[in-house]
Amino acid sequence: MEVPSYVWTLTIAGIVGLLAFDFFFHVRKAHTPSLKESATWSAIYVGIALLFGLGVLLFGGPTMGTEYFAGYVTEEALSVDNLFVFLIIMASFKVPRAHQQKVLLFGIVFSLIARTAFIFVGATLINRFAWVFYLFGLILLITAGNLLRPENHDDEDTDGLVVRLAKKFLPASQHYDGDKLFTVENGKRVLTPMLLVMVALGGTDLLFALDSIPAIFGLTQNVYIVFTATAFSLMGLRQLFFLIDGLLDRLIFLSYGLAVILGFIGVKLILHALHENTLPFINDGQHVNVVEVSTEVSLGVILGVLLLTILASVFSSKGKAKNAVSGAKRHANEYLDLNYETDMAERDKIFAAMCREEDQIRKLPEKYKKLVRNETEFMNLLRSAHAEHDKAQVRAAAHGS
Repeated sequence: MEVPSYVWTLTIAGIVGLLAFDFFFHVRKAHTPSLKESATWSAIYVGIALLFGLGVLLFGGPTMGTEYFAGYVTEEALSVDNLFVFLIIMASFKVPRAHQQKVLLFGIVFSLIARTAFIFVGATLINRFAWVFYLFGLILLITAGNLLRPENHDDEDTDGLVVRLAKKFLPASQHYDGDKLFTVENGKRVLTPMLLVMVALGGTDLLFALDSIPAIFGLTQNVYIVFTATAFSLMGLRQLFFLIDGLLDRLIFLSYGLAVILGFIGVKLILHALHENTLPFINDGQHVNVVEVSTEVSLGVILGVLLLTILASVFSSKGKAKNAVSGAKRHANEYLDLNYETDMAERDKIFAAMCREEDQIRKLPEKYKKLVRNETEFMNLLRSAHAEHDKAQVRAAAHGS
């Protein structure tokens, strides 16, 4: 179905408007969003995406509607997996919690621009060369195989290729200067780590697009649906990061679920390529009569696999153990980042959460205690938080007397 140009114009204007609203009303003033704020805005963005999908279903028909929802769910799942890498990159650059929103919004805008370019290039290739479906299918099958490799599920404490290149070729100051991209150091204008981490996120996202775009083209070749499903899956990513970053480690089977989904879509693409075959060395250049998987079946498989993956992760003992470890580390860092004037009640709240997680870790079976990487560094972090809390209590008692 051909989408009128005015619909494209209104859609792009709406997406740009949402991004502008996000920047001026949430990101411009540096702050750490509360759980309530993150949950509220995550729900709003998901609601907008679902309402848009209902509009596509109403005005575009059931085929377009089903394709949109299948594409949106797949891209959203891939986006959540990408948050793992974003978390590692920001930890590597030690981005202050209050400035992480700005970094993430930049990543989302860059991602949207880059993926839009990939989408139109991909659509052009598909329209001219039917054999591109073989290539897309192969890319997804290789990606699925890589996700199933055991080392891909270990905690990473090393920098990725993009991060190493950014640090090597873009030397920057050692310290942040608020959310500025440049600062003056020893009388010279230099880059700050803020710009460096944005470059690292942007470069990393280009790699993500190599499996993200083929995946959605495996569900629909309608460029409007591909673009909008991709855009809306990215729109609420910033809020989602702050909502679930404490639960990311608990989704221990997410990569396996994504491997199944990408493998399924890869097979679907190759079947479609065989059906549209024009390569002379396959069936003498004639179409091959094979079973093609419908979009409705694809949507059912994607939703079913994701549901099983999430349930298996949430209720697994290993998932609960990883959640306790990551939670204790996060709350310890959060406590140590508090201002001197922070209210004692707020300090007690964060400290109590860390202590609960410490208690959970002490009760873990020995095999799960191995989940603590760099144990000495981890224990020193917890001891520092305890020492800081003791000092805060002394100050509060002296102030009270």
